[in-house]
Amino acid sequence: MNIVGIIPARYGSSRFPGKPLADIFGKPMIWWVYKQLEKVKGLQQIIVATDNQKIADVCTMLGMNYIMTSEKHSTHLDRLYEVSEKVKADFYINVNGDEPLIESEAIEKILPIEKVSGKVYFANLMTELKNPLEAVDFSKIKITTDIYGYAMYMARSPIPYPKGTYDFTYKKFVGVQCFNKEALNFCHNAKRGPIEDAEDIDEFRFLENGEKIKFIEAKVTTLSVDTPKDLVKVRTVIEQRLEKGELKIE
Repeated sequence: MNIVGIIPARYGSSRFPGKPLADIFGKPMIWWVYKQLEKVKGLQQIIVATDNQKIADVCTMLGMNYIMTSEKHSTHLDRLYEVSEKVKADFYINVNGDEPLIESEAIEKILPIEKVSGKVYFANLMTELKNPLEAVDFSKIKITTDIYGYAMYMARSPIPYPKGTYDFTYKKFVGVQCFNKEALNFCHNAKRGPIEDAEDIDEFRFLENGEKIKFIEAKVTTLSVDTPKDLVKVRTVIEQRLEKGELKIE
């Protein structure tokens, strides 16, 4: 199968402009994500999808493949669709460019074992929420699924509400996704719904328009960099990994 890894890298973040180029021990954040994708078995190609020449220039300097995409995209899903129009593949693996701690082993869990054509296929990683503060952190998207692993609801507030029992393991969204071309086409053509507007969660495009999202659980060290404070935490974790020899800066 032809499986392509894509890292959307938008320069103009409102909370953290230039975020993909944020320095982590002499390398831009996007480099750390790219290097983890290089370790994933089963990817035929890795592409940074960016809208900014500064990011493109850094990719060239560090030997990372990239594609220039429109500055007008409002979501990463729009950017992925544009790449899918330029690069043919059986599946497209999205890894958010603000997840420098993501492990390659976790990414491998979302790779399909067989082709899915003629229908929409969209899978997303999730992981156990271990820090209680994350349950009330609106930047962390909480997930509930049915017994088959398909999404029932996603929310920025804690779900489900523990009225009947406190014996429940909360799950949170991880920015690692798998789409076939039909899924990206569907997302591009479907209308943004009222829940997507309210929660500001792009993936509701599928649920509100009648398609399923398969969630796959994995043990993941995930800390998305939304603010400069998050970057400080990420640097601390990476420093520890470097000291233990778990990571190397090439």
